[in-house]
Amino acid sequence: MAITAAPAPRSRSKLAPRAYYWFVWPAVIAFAAFHTLPVVIGVFFSFTNYAGYGTWDFVGFANYLNIFRDDRVLQAYTFSFLFAIVATVLTNAISLAIALGLNAKIRARNFWRGVYFVPYILAVLVVGYVFQFLFSNSLPKILSGIPLFRDNILTNPDWAWTAIVVLAVWQACAFSIIIYLAGLQTIPADIYEAASIDGATPARQFRSITFPLISAFFTINVVLSLKGFLQVFDPIIALTNGGPGTSTESVTMLIFRGGFTGGEFAYQTANAVIFFIVITIVSLLQFRVLQRREADF
Repeated sequence: MAITAAPAPRSRSKLAPRAYYWFVWPAVIAFAAFHTLPVVIGVFFSFTNYAGYGTWDFVGFANYLNIFRDDRVLQAYTFSFLFAIVATVLTNAISLAIALGLNAKIRARNFWRGVYFVPYILAVLVVGYVFQFLFSNSLPKILSGIPLFRDNILTNPDWAWTAIVVLAVWQACAFSIIIYLAGLQTIPADIYEAASIDGATPARQFRSITFPLISAFFTINVVLSLKGFLQVFDPIIALTNGGPGTSTESVTMLIFRGGFTGGEFAYQTANAVIFFIVITIVSLLQFRVLQRREADF
């Protein structure tokens, strides 16, 4: 009776690619179905006069050309960029200062780190309505002697944006602090000890040691902050809803209002495509400039 040899077991190297595809393809299909396909459809409709319902016709680049002639769109872009620049500067300045304090040898350091991270896990709309109550009811009573706060600042077309900045910066600082803390903890303590022996002041240590060594983390925070603030939406909804008038209307809010409730689906889709290109260019320029500064350090 002949004895047949048992089949050789499959090697792990042959099974690994197959397992890899089983893990990757579902994610790729889901990403294509819920992200790539809607983007392609949106770009297609941006060349039409589709209102979100009914029939439509191709209009070519008419939507894109009209956007550059639309005063409301230009005002929304101006507001979004001014808001994003101010909020980015404040967020990174405040976050870096707090991170330096939380990285020092203080009592209950881990507790305070947790406290400063709380704003990041709270719902923006819920916190926004709390801030709305503070700005519209509490501050006019507490700071009644200051003309700016005596009346509801949210109804002031010249200063309502500052309330949105306060809310947005308050929440954004939480994430930026974590990034800066991660960067500060990569710096060896021996460097500071050597600098102290050489007579370097804390300010000189920050300029010559701390900031150069966390410049990569600074780049990440600035890019993410500016990109996020350019797309500001929830804080505006909670505080001013774009008012008074359209003084605090951002690009994202304009796209939402016009595209879903204003019968301008194709027109605002073209606006969204332009906005995507603008944010991409701004982010790439930021990386280019800030990474060049890292090399200089």
